[in-house]
Amino acid sequence: MGWFTAPEYWLSRLVFQRALAAVYLVAFLTAALQFRALLGERGMLPIPRFVRRVPFKRAPSLFHLRYSDPLFAAVAWTGCAVSAALLAGLDSWLPLWGGMLLWLVPWALYLSIVNVGQTWYGFGWESLLLETGFLAVFLGNDEVAPPVVVLFLLRWILFRVEFGAGLIKLRGDECWRKLTCLHHHHETQPMPGPLSWFFHRLPGPLHKAEVAANHVTQLVVPFLLFTPQPIATAGAALMILTQLWLVLSGNFAWLNWLTIVLALSAVRFPAHPPSVPAAPLWYEVVVLAVTALVVVLSYRPVVNLVSRRQVMNRSFDPLHLVNTYGAFGSISRIRYEVVVEGTLDDAPREDSDWREYEFKGKPGDPRHWPRQFAPYHLRLDWMMWFAALSPAYAGAWFGAMVERLLENDRDTLRLLRRSPFPADRPPRFVRALLFRYRYTTWSELRATGACWERVYVREFLPPTRLDRVARTGRDAGASG
Repeated sequence: MGWFTAPEYWLSRLVFQRALAAVYLVAFLTAALQFRALLGERGMLPIPRFVRRVPFKRAPSLFHLRYSDPLFAAVAWTGCAVSAALLAGLDSWLPLWGGMLLWLVPWALYLSIVNVGQTWYGFGWESLLLETGFLAVFLGNDEVAPPVVVLFLLRWILFRVEFGAGLIKLRGDECWRKLTCLHHHHETQPMPGPLSWFFHRLPGPLHKAEVAANHVTQLVVPFLLFTPQPIATAGAALMILTQLWLVLSGNFAWLNWLTIVLALSAVRFPAHPPSVPAAPLWYEVVVLAVTALVVVLSYRPVVNLVSRRQVMNRSFDPLHLVNTYGAFGSISRIRYEVVVEGTLDDAPREDSDWREYEFKGKPGDPRHWPRQFAPYHLRLDWMMWFAALSPAYAGAWFGAMVERLLENDRDTLRLLRRSPFPADRPPRFVRALLFRYRYTTWSELRATGACWERVYVREFLPPTRLDRVARTGRDAGASG
């Protein structure tokens, strides 16, 4: 079938595949370095407990067969190794079927992690990586030209990411319609970056222009993806520029980078295509069958997209093959942060020597300037942001985190920037306080050197010792 392939997109495929392998590598590295404290046998939400109550058909995963921390580590580090091999181009040295199987490995391994990841893996970019990674299996290697239908399906993902995000904004918070959301967003976003303070201090009219441009990029430009070249390339380039602007303004794990990767698949680079043989019949049959499957599975995401009750970041099948996306349908006007403290005193009092735990990414000490972590994903820091919005978000894991801090658990402390207690002297009590944070002004920054100003709001978790952590953890989840 002469129409089946698009040789002129051979370089687009190459760039897309190498960039996607890099995202996979970051995702597996994040899992390998954080899983013991979050999901391990002594983690805050242990996988063994999860697989006992959730059947395989609802959450397909290798860990339903068997779980141990060494096995999870082997899965995560194997994912890193395969991703690095794909980044280096190993799939191009294999026969077509071998390259497809190699791309299938990180998808299957990451699916196994996401499906048992619970709250820690409930972010939209997890499903986005799985959906994109699944289609990458069928994109082929140097033995065939890129299949037209797979290139189309990658644009279909990008369309849903951008258009879905645009619609959820118009249907959500009125500040998107009034063009005023960026008066607050850079200050209240989950994890500010090193430039977020400066973005927040941009003039109000420029913020409105940013929102208007965002609406155009998310509600109009996505349709250009399905137009002839070079218009489709121009549309993809506009999306890439918008995503790079978002990369500079905050830490959103690999969401922005993966969106850029998807956009790169729609860019036609000016390069002469190499001569390759026609695609084998078995490959054409497999690709067309997968295309038909994706079309059928797209029904529910499309219904959600056009619904007035549109939901964000929902998977409609346990394999995460076709999903719905969206972000920031509502914007917080006030930033709250949970500050966790411990003391060595035997009897906790207000005037005790309370020492603050410092997290890597979330705001804490007002003098600590935010750092750039994305595309690396600090899962605990993100969930601490949700906990500050409502204690209900923390009910399942906050008590377990406090217990690990009271034990000076090594794996949990590795998730933090700094513990205020020596390894051989854990705190006797831990408490959590809720503060309101705001960015300082230019004059306050010059006078104090602090980028944040914080004001105490209330107690989030009362002083808790090890033998009371389960009860007080439940109390924290129900308070507020």
